[in-house]
Amino acid sequence: MTSIASVTLEVADPAAAERFYAAAFGLGDRLRLRASEAPTSGFRGFTLSLVVAQPADVDALLDAAVQAGATTLKPAAKSLWGYGGVVQAPDGTIWQLASSSKKNTGPATRQVDEFVLLLGVEDVKASKQFYVEHGLAVGKSFGGKYVEFATGGPVKLALYKRRGLAKVAGVSPDGTGSHRLTIAADAGPFTDPDGFAWTTASENASV
Repeated sequence: MTSIASVTLEVADPAAAERFYAAAFGLGDRLRLRASEAPTSGFRGFTLSLVVAQPADVDALLDAAVQAGATTLKPAAKSLWGYGGVVQAPDGTIWQLASSSKKNTGPATRQVDEFVLLLGVEDVKASKQFYVEHGLAVGKSFGGKYVEFATGGPVKLALYKRRGLAKVAGVSPDGTGSHRLTIAADAGPFTDPDGFAWTTASENASV
């Protein structure tokens, strides 16, 4: 099984980003940072999702992120699938914070159960086939709308149509330039059809 060890965000100010993520989410080695001034504008084509046990945990992470400098894109609210909200970090990365539960069962914590990378792609079926050919196994698939891979390791991977993912995030799907994202896994190195770069975990150094 392909294992994703971490994701690296390319940011203008790694020191400031490190302070933000330590205060907001505390994800450790799953999230790495690297300095970059690569041109980028609008939606970068991906979101990162933190899945937690209950609504109170969503609220705790949202509050911590906003206090550390994040912008709220979607306030936390109940939906058909559970409870969640969306924030944008000062470096521009969009984070979904979610729980499949609609009721609290205990005191609030900031414990993250799953760290999920969602890639917004133009053609879900074509991207799915590309990743299968690169050794990833499909866990769940819903036609041309959504694919979840059975990846091991600290980071999960899913594909969404770019326009649909932008809608979930509460932003326009328009965007150009660098994704400012590198994925470290034992399947790399390669670049997928939508320009997302993968590298081997050993090459993925943190600043």
